Amino acid sequence: MYVIGIDVGGTFTDFVVAQEGRPPRYFKTASTPNDPSEGLMTGLNDAASAHGLSLEDFLASADMIIHGSTVATNTLVERKGAKVGLITTDGFRDLLEMREGLKEDRYNLRMTPVEPLVPRYLRAEASERVLADGSVKVALDEDALNAVLDGLKDEGVESLAVCFLFSYLNPAHEDRVGEIIQAKFPGMYTSLSSQVIPQIKEFDRLSTTVINSYVGPVLGRYLESLQERLKSFRQAGDFLIMQSNGGVAPIEDSHRLAVRSILSGPAGGVSGAAAYGRLVGASDIIAFDMGGTSTDISLIEDGEPHLSTEKFEGGWKISVPMIDIHTMGAGGGSIASVGPGGIMKVGPESAGALPGPASYGKGGELPTVTDANLALGYLNPDNFLGGSAKLQKDLAEKAVAEHVAQPLGLSMLEAAEGVSTVVSTSIAEGIRLMSVQRGVDPRRFTMLAFGGAAGLQAGKVARQLQVEKVIIPAAAAVLSAHGMLSTDLKYDYSRSYPAALVGIDLDSVKKIVA
Repeated sequence: MYVIGIDVGGTFTDFVVAQEGRPPRYFKTASTPNDPSEGLMTGLNDAASAHGLSLEDFLASADMIIHGSTVATNTLVERKGAKVGLITTDGFRDLLEMREGLKEDRYNLRMTPVEPLVPRYLRAEASERVLADGSVKVALDEDALNAVLDGLKDEGVESLAVCFLFSYLNPAHEDRVGEIIQAKFPGMYTSLSSQVIPQIKEFDRLSTTVINSYVGPVLGRYLESLQERLKSFRQAGDFLIMQSNGGVAPIEDSHRLAVRSILSGPAGGVSGAAAYGRLVGASDIIAFDMGGTSTDISLIEDGEPHLSTEKFEGGWKISVPMIDIHTMGAGGGSIASVGPGGIMKVGPESAGALPGPASYGKGGELPTVTDANLALGYLNPDNFLGGSAKLQKDLAEKAVAEHVAQPLGLSMLEAAEGVSTVVSTSIAEGIRLMSVQRGVDPRRFTMLAFGGAAGLQAGKVARQLQVEKVIIPAAAAVLSAHGMLSTDLKYDYSRSYPAALVGIDLDSVKKIVA
């Protein structure tokens, strides 16, 4: 019987197949961004063939499949989510646009505000009001609510988000709205803030709830379609989804609380790094995951990944428990260019899986980090992807020479070395952001480099940070998928109960904990 970990990245899809009593086997296929399930099924078919089985027999023998993907992340970042209708307390529908009155770049006077995920004409108000002590001042007007819902439905909304004031103290009005929605529109994807994130801080709750309704229908369709496809090949074992908190959850929960899967893929890598660290006796680790499209950086102290409850993704605030990961656009497929003033730049633009780096020979003409490393002789052109793909060194050298060397007046090798150094410096700065700027000395950490491209840059990055020990696991190229097999079911529960310690109502606290 098999256990399978699958990580769908922006460039490659990674597979780990584990079988009791035998070493795990690793597989890697090109991702298919337009339909991630295509690359996934191709990889499963390759794995089945390698085990001498048909795909049907292979999946029928799988006890468990754990899947991490970037579907939720890409949906949010690319703004390709569902058409959401938002219902708020009367007078508060513009909070989504007003935000917190802060800018991500406070010194940029011309910074364009982030466009709301829900336009104003799809933001409606309900006549109701709960006070700061949880008592009801204005009862929910159900007749007016029904008119609001009919109006949103006429506008063609695909999902609804409901966020009322102080619903984390008294969710009765939100619960009733949820009941009415399901009675009027059975099956409508609905997010209630009191269920998604029952915590104080109104904008955090609103933003997170809207994101849940924005990505939920898209993630749900993908997961349901994939599950049906797997079942058509006789897959009957558990099918679990990697969560941002480092645990896994069933499809139903992942669909209902889709916002908790925003960091699904990267979280698997950090979990794998922590598990590998335990095996080799390293408890303080800089987890450095460099793939084809991006680099993910996280710190692990005393064997546990740093956690966070706040993250901005696509310009929007997410407030759910998640592994603290800094993502930057620096991967093997990151494109190198020369900007105004003769300044070399690497990323964040990526060549992706198609056309990919120039050396892939698939029509890509722009130089990437992979092309630079190939030109420098760091990569064996005949053993890429374990020999299943060939790289064309002449195309890599041509791309580096034309687009980097000539504009800078350098030799091709000098330009290639420059590309490698620039991307390494960018990653080192990302690690400093996660460590030095938070009062943590990276020199006392062990660097664990994984992902298909990390091993090529790890030495330069470690040298800049004065990190003395670097570990590159044997399964480095697929450690995110491997890490998913080291996780367990994990649920995070939280609820705000603001109260003064003097005169606190212990019976109320006990009811919340119960």
